Amino acid sequence: MAYISSNANRWYCAREATYGQIPTVTAENRIPAVGLTIQQQRDKSQRRDKTGSRTWTGAPSGMRRYTSFGLSSYMRDWADISVLPPQGPLFEASLGGDGELWSGATIGEDTDESSLKFTAAHNLAPGQAIASGGEIRFVTAVVDPTTVLVNAPFSIAPPIGVPLSPTATYTPDSELPSVSLFDYWDPVSAVQRVIHGVAVDRLQIKLNGDFHEFEFRGIGQDLIDSTSYEAGQGGLTAFPGEPAPGSHIYSPVPGNLGQVWLGVLPQKMLTVSSASIELRNNIEPRHNEYGSILPRAITPGQREVTVSLELFGQDDEATTALYQAARQHSPISMMFQLGHHTGQLMGIHMKSLIPDVPEFDDAEKRLRWKFRETRAQGTADDEIIVAFG
Repeated sequence: MAYISSNANRWYCAREATYGQIPTVTAENRIPAVGLTIQQQRDKSQRRDKTGSRTWTGAPSGMRRYTSFGLSSYMRDWADISVLPPQGPLFEASLGGDGELWSGATIGEDTDESSLKFTAAHNLAPGQAIASGGEIRFVTAVVDPTTVLVNAPFSIAPPIGVPLSPTATYTPDSELPSVSLFDYWDPVSAVQRVIHGVAVDRLQIKLNGDFHEFEFRGIGQDLIDSTSYEAGQGGLTAFPGEPAPGSHIYSPVPGNLGQVWLGVLPQKMLTVSSASIELRNNIEPRHNEYGSILPRAITPGQREVTVSLELFGQDDEATTALYQAARQHSPISMMFQLGHHTGQLMGIHMKSLIPDVPEFDDAEKRLRWKFRETRAQGTADDEIIVAFG
């Protein structure tokens, strides 16, 4: 009997309508698999009864169970633009808001790099994303039903008469939905697993690696598997089989492709050497209530969105203005674009951050500035927006 290859693994992700209730999964729910760790532990309460021996006699069944997970997945191209991206449920679980699909619109006259005018009603709202010419931007103001302003200028004004492609935008919300993660292996007789009631506590996105990669960490309500499944677990009567295989040909996006815009008046920064965006939900699940061995619900705490950034020091206007903003404790905006082709774009927009004075690192041949964990701020569930285009 051969060992199971760690490459013979497929993942699917679907949003749950009710916490802990496993939804139906299809081939379209498949996401790129890089690494998944799941750990389930039981309460190890200390027994204090007198047994006449120093031997631990074990814990009874029915102790509370705690399930945690860590998942890393490549950013991939968005092939079917008529529906939300396959990794969308994980971003909904991270931010809270429902993914919003914009079907696109045709560019009209009097359009420039920052002000876009459409031939008909655009149906856009502030915060939604627009993609054109391999670039993605966010609407900052709706001037009228056919005109919008964007957070940073396009390199080239969108051509008149050309329809813009769809985008998918994800925004924060006060509550967090849950998802189910399906972990299937070859051969089919191997242990297949599903972790349900998944709540994303931390999302991290790193720039300038080999590929753009997402890391999700958090907790689940329970872990079930094909060998020990009992009817009723996850709200099902039988363990869910893997969907019929569909086409899963995709392209990961190289980690060096993208743009960075930051400053009091957003400027394109070409000297960024590395960056990391992290979102923490500070989740405290309802898992200590009487009468249950599993968590009953997700309870998110205060959201934390932080950015760590390194760039090469220069004496140009944009770089010195960034240092001055840090010294004066002035808010700036940041936008990161991942990828540079339509269908392979991701945008991350934070409208207000106050950076600390950067650390100067002169250990190498070129001076680097390091901004550590600059925290995004907002008014009400608006400190970060994520979009695909």
